[in-house]
Amino acid sequence: MTGLQEFERIAFADASGFPAIPPGFISLSCSRAILPYSSTRRRMGMKILIVSDAWVPQTNGVVTTLSQTVAHLRQFGHTVRVVTPDQFRTFPCPTYPEIRVALFPYRRMAQLIEAWQPQALHIATEGPLGFAARRYCVRHGLRFTTSYHTQFPQYLRQRFPVPTALSYRGLRWFHGAAHTCMVSTPTVEAQLVERGFRNLSRWRRGVDTRLFRPQSKDFLSLPRPIAAYVGRVAVEKNVDAFLSMPWLGSKLVIGDGPERPRCQAQFPDATFVGYQRGEALARHLAAADVLVFPSLTDTFGLVNLEAMACGVPVAAYPVAGPIDVIDDGITGSLHEDLATAAVRALSIDPHACRKRAERSGWDVCSREFESNLTAVKPSSVAVQQRRRVAVDSVAN
Repeated sequence: MTGLQEFERIAFADASGFPAIPPGFISLSCSRAILPYSSTRRRMGMKILIVSDAWVPQTNGVVTTLSQTVAHLRQFGHTVRVVTPDQFRTFPCPTYPEIRVALFPYRRMAQLIEAWQPQALHIATEGPLGFAARRYCVRHGLRFTTSYHTQFPQYLRQRFPVPTALSYRGLRWFHGAAHTCMVSTPTVEAQLVERGFRNLSRWRRGVDTRLFRPQSKDFLSLPRPIAAYVGRVAVEKNVDAFLSMPWLGSKLVIGDGPERPRCQAQFPDATFVGYQRGEALARHLAAADVLVFPSLTDTFGLVNLEAMACGVPVAAYPVAGPIDVIDDGITGSLHEDLATAAVRALSIDPHACRKRAERSGWDVCSREFESNLTAVKPSSVAVQQRRRVAVDSVAN
């Protein structure tokens, strides 16, 4: 069994070794109250339910972060289950048909929470599943945590004429009901505080330094220097800024998305290789000379750490996310002109990049997530469940 297969076995199985929450498997036989765990008991092991609209087979930083966190929480002794779209009726997301969105998930979400009786509940995304879980928790007086992964107001503004102030108001409403909203960097935290958020805690990101490591540059035979972009080929990723910047070597796009056909036609000199995963992604990334990260809307940019772990410096704009991840002049270059940043990054010491990544193990990040969780307090869930059973019995 390879290291990647072992990770997949751990990440997508519960503590007993069985897949977590097989689709269609929900039992309402449990009628125990949801009890809080003390901080000592929490370290020893608790039942954690994570709700996310983003999950495999999607390829993005949110999925990687959650997958790694789930795997490490299980290694810490916790029992973790993840509620994902494949457990519901779904439809293709507009403009992103490869992403499935849950359709009317509230009733099934309520059944799942009542059946599994978690000691801690985390809502990772602001999608249909996240809204359904939030609605249930608020209605029944359950404490929960959330996390802020995307600069959603800026992303939405790029696609639709929605004022950012209105978007932030919606996000403040969503996350404000949580005991804690976890953010990845000090800059994002400061930005949200300015927007009226008060319940913020830090949850950093990590990197698998065994998978992402320095490897031979000979894997790619393109003219050098090779500037690589890794991620979704979409408007909100600002990939055009990378593809249109002046560059004397080669440009490599590792990823896919709705804008790929247009980008390939408009920028024929760039090489598109589609999504790469696991060892294939690590080899492509390690063979590049610089990673260019053009996004203006990411809260972190996990691929930046992955590039550094490969000994590849990063070029980016000096915006939220990169300014907290990249040490300018040490592990990469930050500049308002992306081409200037990329050229400067070529002179960065690869060993310094690797050293920075080695300080960001997923075990430390997962412990931080664990410490941010709050116990689901005793509530009316069991009472509500018994009432439902009683009503059904009378009706029948």
